[in-house]
Amino acid sequence: MPPLQEPGSRPRPYMPSLCSTPRNPAVKCYGDRFIPDRSAMDMDMAHYLLTEPRKDRKNAVTPSPGKEAYRKLLAEKLLNNRTRILAFRNRPPEPENSILTELRADVASVQARPAKKRRYIPQSAERTLDAPDLLDDYYLNLLDWGSANVLSIALGNTVYLWDAASGSTSELVTIDEDDGPVTSVSWAPDGQHIAIGLNSSAVQIWDSSSNRLLRTLQGVHESRVGSLSWNKSILTAGGMDGKIVNNDVRIREHAVQTYRGHTQEVCGLKWSGSGRQLASGGNDNLLHIWDVSMASSAQSAGRTQWLHRMEDHSAAVKALAWCPFQSNLLASGGGANDRCIKFWNTHTGACLNSVDTGSQVCALLWNKNDRELLSSHGFTQNQLTLWKYPSMVKMAELNGHTSRVLFMAQVIFARSLCFVARFETHIVCTDGWLMVVFCWTFAEP
Repeated sequence: MPPLQEPGSRPRPYMPSLCSTPRNPAVKCYGDRFIPDRSAMDMDMAHYLLTEPRKDRKNAVTPSPGKEAYRKLLAEKLLNNRTRILAFRNRPPEPENSILTELRADVASVQARPAKKRRYIPQSAERTLDAPDLLDDYYLNLLDWGSANVLSIALGNTVYLWDAASGSTSELVTIDEDDGPVTSVSWAPDGQHIAIGLNSSAVQIWDSSSNRLLRTLQGVHESRVGSLSWNKSILTAGGMDGKIVNNDVRIREHAVQTYRGHTQEVCGLKWSGSGRQLASGGNDNLLHIWDVSMASSAQSAGRTQWLHRMEDHSAAVKALAWCPFQSNLLASGGGANDRCIKFWNTHTGACLNSVDTGSQVCALLWNKNDRELLSSHGFTQNQLTLWKYPSMVKMAELNGHTSRVLFMAQVIFARSLCFVARFETHIVCTDGWLMVVFCWTFAEP
């Protein structure tokens, strides 16, 4: 047993000294605790300030005004208005470029900002127009809206014009039975001239102001012309023979360039906003991106090398739309066996995203004022869907159509849209998507 320890007692653990110089009696050792030096404190004043409130609480008698004035005067003269036991210096001034100051300013500005109103997308119709004899053909393009705010629609062998400003309707032309029906219509950029593709493989150019036929483009295609797209004075036509031909309408020998790559009918054509790239979709499930410099002469027998060839769709590619706020972004939609909207980087040919819509994609339109995309559909739901890009969250879905919404058109300056559904006899106009929306046979809820 260790010495100087009682029997049965527990041994005390050894605790080393916390003082670095224990042998020096002048050095005070407090271990790991910090005990401030109280020599500078006024202990009497501290005791008074701690005990005085208690006395006041015990004697809860309300002092007279004279005593209260005397107490305040005494505190002013003797205590120098001291009310705290420990007095600290003033807080240091904040730096001029304080991060906290900027954060407070940002938070204040956000809180002061008014809440953004949620846009209302109505479901009801605004206007109805009769439109009988509309062909039920997915591969045709029978609707277009010109920059002069005039809507063109092909019904059988006849092309009608509807002036959205005045509400008047007029007949532009009725094609002969041997050449009809009309398979495509497309307004020139000037809003006055219109191209009409025919089942006989010819393309006619009309002046809408005088209802006069200017010229007929023949000898280029072997079968019907189902798609048309303008690039300034160049009219590009796509036919059932799989050929895509650039026609310069200013010269006699109009067929100046040919793109070869599709093996079946070309049902979708769209020039980019810059006019440097052309997107084409076909019934062979292919999507091509062509550069304007890659076209061959019309007489050349060799195939033209495309810039990009996309084979991701599993059905016909008709719906095409170039993004207005990103020049190299293209949206494409597939038919009934595909049902997908795909987004492409046309510089690299990469597929950026693919969304299964659940229905045949008939047409696509970008909102020119916001990052939104509108799609029209066929089998099986026949819906119109408004998507927020790039999240592709559904902002609205209109399910009032009873049949396919085959065509859509948008007028630039009026910020309007037009939708067409098959086998229906009305155009329905609804105010939505930040613009006036025109659609065929849209049923009110």
